[in-house]
Amino acid sequence: MPSSGFPPRVRYTPVPNPLFGPLLEQIDDLAELKCTLRVIWLLNQKRGYPRVVTLGELQADRTLGKALPDDGTPVGERIERAVGMAVQRGTLATGTMGRQEKREQVYVLNSEPHRKMLESVTQGDASPSPSRTAPSPEDSRERPNVFALYEDNIGMLNPMIAEELREAEQLYPTAWLEDAIREAVTQNKRSWRYVARILERWEREGRSDGESGRYPKQAGHYSTPYGGRPTSAPRR
Repeated sequence: MPSSGFPPRVRYTPVPNPLFGPLLEQIDDLAELKCTLRVIWLLNQKRGYPRVVTLGELQADRTLGKALPDDGTPVGERIERAVGMAVQRGTLATGTMGRQEKREQVYVLNSEPHRKMLESVTQGDASPSPSRTAPSPEDSRERPNVFALYEDNIGMLNPMIAEELREAEQLYPTAWLEDAIREAVTQNKRSWRYVARILERWEREGRSDGESGRYPKQAGHYSTPYGGRPTSAPRR
């Protein structure tokens, strides 16, 4: 049955350009290609830090299971083999993380920032970022979470920035965070320091749209490690 096409205001998932060039020429296994694309999409649906995809998540993914060619082997084995091929090709990087008694195989894109993040989280007891119920890729009503918005527009997350974003989520409306990031992009000031200063200014002076400068999600003021105001609320 033919597709009805893409809905208005459809959301997009960023994909590294080489996947549409040299890698597309090299990948001759359909299962590997589909698993690679699904990992990229799942990473963009994640909340929090670190954003990784576990092998268990992939093996439980109904969309991926239905999408892979059936060669007579269990779907979990097909998925593990396909992502293993992507790791061997260098498209994905892998490691294990979690507490010693419950280590999990995890996957990220094989880029330098992602490899550094993976190295830092696999050396301790960090757990993968919590999964959320994955929306349909066709659902254009889904709003990007602040972590994805930051990485798509400002840069890679690190543990310190992720903690600042989590704190900011408790102190400001989601719309403020999204608009502050967009304003930083418009001004070509792609840094968390600049985003935080926008939020501080809006809290202190109010916004030009008339919205109050105070947002009582949590008592106290928001501060950053870049010289912001002192905070009366203890850091978590």
